[in-house]
Amino acid sequence: MTPQDHQDAAARLDHAEQAHHQIGCISQDFPSMGLADAYAIQNAWVKLKLARGRRIDGRKIGLTSRAMQTQLGIDIPDSGILFDDMFFANGSTIPKDRFIEPRIEAEIAFIMGEDLHGADATPQDVLAATESVAPALEILDTRIFRQDPITGNARTVYDTISDNAANAGIIMGDKRHDPRDVDLPWVGAVVRRNNVVEETGLGAGVLGDPLTSMAWLARRLAEHGDYIRRGEVVLSGSFIRALEAPSGAEFTADFGPFGSINCAFE
Repeated sequence: MTPQDHQDAAARLDHAEQAHHQIGCISQDFPSMGLADAYAIQNAWVKLKLARGRRIDGRKIGLTSRAMQTQLGIDIPDSGILFDDMFFANGSTIPKDRFIEPRIEAEIAFIMGEDLHGADATPQDVLAATESVAPALEILDTRIFRQDPITGNARTVYDTISDNAANAGIIMGDKRHDPRDVDLPWVGAVVRRNNVVEETGLGAGVLGDPLTSMAWLARRLAEHGDYIRRGEVVLSGSFIRALEAPSGAEFTADFGPFGSINCAFE
């Protein structure tokens, strides 16, 4: 793909988000596209949002479970950007017209107390740079059809990365914890939709330990001269499958002593 191709694809995604409609898979138009192209499209879209006054308030890590990686035929996670308008308060009702095809995932959020640089970043470095951790729900959305209605082709990981790693929103619980006082692989959640238990999981589902996921992100960003900044919120990856969030759905995520979250979709 050329730089102009990246710009054009980003413009299509941007228009799709604003118009609340989905587009066909970019990978169908560019069968030879790779990871570099996907992140170039994502970066071009980020620049469009920044030009309109949005602010980067954090990052997200996705595809951290072995099941999802195997399904998509990859062996690494992906990442996207959290913007200031993506944050919702605990207990929020999400407006009906905000998203196209929302889904929910349960995660552990890291609130950074220091910058985290480094191509050699380790879990111990993550721990030292983290101010606190908190329970979180990520709202996923997709501006690209999950399955193209004309060809029947499923979107690829390159489509997902281009689409800001399917990122759309975040709801954080009210509790904050010192990460040194928490055994993160054993932090778990029971997630209910309309009072029915739909998913349970543990932090260990995120590459064995969410600290490992965070260190991966720091190393990936370093490859491109970037880093995780003080004050940013980072979603370390879901440890449950994504749950559909249609209009009228109510969710509760019980993380036990770690905290709880609830939200509803109008």
